[in-house]
Amino acid sequence: MSQDRLIKIAHKPTGEILYTTKNKKGVERKIKLKKYSKKLRKRVDFSEIKK
Repeated sequence: MSQDRLIKIAHKPTGEILYTTKNKKGVERKIKLKKYSKKLRKRVDFSEIKK
């Protein structure tokens, strides 16, 4: 995984942090992804934060 394409996404209420890749040329805005939260044991929205 290329380090410059790597972004950090977090779920604010639980404080969970995940890493994923992003196409920097095609996507200019901050992204929101639905991912599985281990703490809540369901799918929740994770949003992009600063590295």
